[in-house]
Amino acid sequence: MKSISALFFVFVCSMGISFGQFSLDRVEPPFWWTGMQNTHLQIMFYGENIAELSPIIRYDGIEVLETVLVENPNYLFLILDIHPDTKAGSFAIEFSKDDMMQLYYSYTLNARSENSGERQGFNNSDAIYLITPDRFVNGDPGNDYMPEIGDTLDRSDPQARHGGDIQGVINSLQYLSDMGFTSIWLNPVLENKMPRTSYHGYAVTDFYKVDPRFGSNEDYQILGQACQKNGFKLIMDMVMNHCGSEHWWMKDLPSNDWIHYGGNYVQTNHRRSVIHDPYAPESDKELFSNGWFVKSMPDMNQQNPLLAEYLIQNSIWWIEYAHLQGIRHDTHSYPDKNFMADWSCAIMDEYPNFNLVGEEWSPNPNYVAYYQRGSNNQDGYNSCMPSMMDFPTQISLVPGFTEPENWNSGFIKIYENLANDFIYPDPYNLVIFPDNHDMSRFYTQVNEDYNAFKMGIAYILTLRGIPQIFYGTEILMSNPGTDAHGIIRSDFPGGWENDVKNAFTGAGLTDQELEAQLLFKSLLNWRKEKACLHDGKLVHYSPKDGIYVFFRFNDEEMVMLVFNKNEEEYTVDKARFQEVIKNRKEAVSVLDGNSSPIEKAVVPAGSVGIFEIN
Repeated sequence: MKSISALFFVFVCSMGISFGQFSLDRVEPPFWWTGMQNTHLQIMFYGENIAELSPIIRYDGIEVLETVLVENPNYLFLILDIHPDTKAGSFAIEFSKDDMMQLYYSYTLNARSENSGERQGFNNSDAIYLITPDRFVNGDPGNDYMPEIGDTLDRSDPQARHGGDIQGVINSLQYLSDMGFTSIWLNPVLENKMPRTSYHGYAVTDFYKVDPRFGSNEDYQILGQACQKNGFKLIMDMVMNHCGSEHWWMKDLPSNDWIHYGGNYVQTNHRRSVIHDPYAPESDKELFSNGWFVKSMPDMNQQNPLLAEYLIQNSIWWIEYAHLQGIRHDTHSYPDKNFMADWSCAIMDEYPNFNLVGEEWSPNPNYVAYYQRGSNNQDGYNSCMPSMMDFPTQISLVPGFTEPENWNSGFIKIYENLANDFIYPDPYNLVIFPDNHDMSRFYTQVNEDYNAFKMGIAYILTLRGIPQIFYGTEILMSNPGTDAHGIIRSDFPGGWENDVKNAFTGAGLTDQELEAQLLFKSLLNWRKEKACLHDGKLVHYSPKDGIYVFFRFNDEEMVMLVFNKNEEEYTVDKARFQEVIKNRKEAVSVLDGNSSPIEKAVVPAGSVGIFEIN
């Protein structure tokens, strides 16, 4: 039995409190799992003069492969091999100097959840609800005021914290289920200890810690468990390109090459095209990839192998810990592209049925397709990204549904964009959306034309791919007169106690807002049960006389979408679509339940008809 003094020594060192001239302040990842596909584990130790010590591990099934030192003596990296049959448990890491133990740390290997590696990622049977947590629901007012962190709560300031949190998302799962959503994507929830505009979450200051204003790591884990229990898939928003300028390591970098340009601010040129441009100079390519997104977001150097492994392991750690079933990756083209291939392949090797979606904000489908798994790229680049955000489709929506119809405007923009699908290895795994957290609300984009809004939403919810809806779009949230992000990401009505307007109960909503909400609810719940809208074939007809038509179908089901931009109603021309319809005879309106012979189906002026064809 250990003496009291020995136990105190273990406690002090395992907690990272300074002991003598050495200390252990951080250990990342804080714990790991047995039975992983990749048996290697890199542990980063941070503390005063830790590099002067030699780590020793005595545990069956664990082999120390390498101890790596860097420029800064306050860092030490330990590379382990954890054999497949290693048992879960805690083991001692002893840090010695001159054969004298100076520090002791107890590291834990957990047992993985059953079938963890086989988890099913989000797919085209799902519909994703995108939430900016700070602006959705304040489920725990107790975490609103934390002045020691800075950037305190002020709901009157669009750039300040407003108090939404993880508990608020948990409290809203029933609403989301009733609406028909099956997946939830939260903007980043990790610590953003930034002095200003920290609410959006994209300037991470601790990659292993949930921001306490959102809750705790345990709260996020509970959300993952609640999602599983209630039939949702949880998607985490991750950032490999940059951290926040207040990240803890920015005050004591491991090495000069941990952050690009030695940690000195150099602005990126934001020219994504240089990755593909055969005429681009190397200096432009380097500035794009290595330059900082903004001054408050230092650009991490993923070509540093220790940092690269740190980021890959961090992603896998959150998948295991929080029961994730998807990752959305921010600014996908900005980090080193070869690292992003390694990152995506490492995750997909560990979780073959998982899904990753990358953000490449470009109207050019060639740029987006470049990163999707299976692309036949001219330069030989290969990635393991199953999905990408389909920005070209989003960009085609507004002109498609608002421009007057002629040879080069209107529906032809949508039609010709969709015709580019031959570029994608898997267009059915693209994430499609009318808007998101970085752009004006769709209702604002279509100039608050409800007919155009309705047509655009019907298009997104029936097109190939995986639909994503930004919180509040279902009740016509808008940002008239400004494109300021703080206004775009306004508070969801009903998410705060004493809100007069309440989207959860319908109180205070206008008739049109209620109608839009019902439209979403009807179409999303209907879409759940329509396999032909998940992976069925798609055939679309070229726009003609202000009418655009496409079909989704499999051997058992067929759905017909008819978009009518004219000032008079349209009766379906069955003869024109006979090639697809074949011997089917009946059209049943999804929106009102009325049925008729196909040739007598009518679509009102400036509207959309959604028909099940029997």
